[in-house]
Amino acid sequence: MNNNPIGVFDSGIGGLTVAKEIVKALPRESIIYIGDTARVPYGPRSKEVITRFAKELANFLLKRQVKCLVVACNTISATCLDEIEKISPVPVVGVVEPTIEMAIQVSKSNKIGVIGTVGTINSKAYEKKIQSLNSKIQVYSTACPLFVPIAEEGLDDHQATELVAKDYLKDLKDKGIDTLILGCTHYPLLYKIIQKTMGKEVVLADSAKPTAEKLKKLLEEKNLLADAKPKYEFYVTDAPERVLVVASRFFGKVLNANLKQIALPTL
Repeated sequence: MNNNPIGVFDSGIGGLTVAKEIVKALPRESIIYIGDTARVPYGPRSKEVITRFAKELANFLLKRQVKCLVVACNTISATCLDEIEKISPVPVVGVVEPTIEMAIQVSKSNKIGVIGTVGTINSKAYEKKIQSLNSKIQVYSTACPLFVPIAEEGLDDHQATELVAKDYLKDLKDKGIDTLILGCTHYPLLYKIIQKTMGKEVVLADSAKPTAEKLKKLLEEKNLLADAKPKYEFYVTDAPERVLVVASRFFGKVLNANLKQIALPTL
């Protein structure tokens, strides 16, 4: 089982930011990734619909004998991680907890901001978890729904994106936070504009690196580390040509050679 792949899934291609860090942290691990680009974004949808979609993606990967699941989507991790854990015979790693732990460590003012999809922010998953770990921390949250389609379209350097960022982040900036959690795996694609808008004194905590580190620790503890040459498979549910333009920034030719489109009914 050690050389079985790691299953990674997201509502779109944002989860590739997590997959990229997994490759860095665990270069011998094989990965099967699926992004539900046909139904992205998940954020505005109901918990019931998000849960159904998430289970479909998880089952797609479980049928391929993955040794663990990485839920590389904040919306899913915030709304129905427990439901994924119930159906999974293998360990499940979400992105919310590792990111929170990182943010608490780096914050000095005890003022932390969170940005995410409507679904993630409405779930209050970040606030509840942060407060349970440190009740002294003040948490300020803002939904940034346009960031996902902007990232998916590759408009990270567009002037319109800067205007949207200034509008979304104004209130958080006024609160005087020193740490901002990027509560969506798409948001690191907009890292430069978010950092420019918030100012260099604000630390941006994205989920990719801490999630990869948590996964590595888990595999070590369970003696599941691979010892073979890694293989990568990438699946999307729609528009592989458009997706490739943005996604190839992370994996280049490796992604290009292994990207496949699957029909939703197969999920």
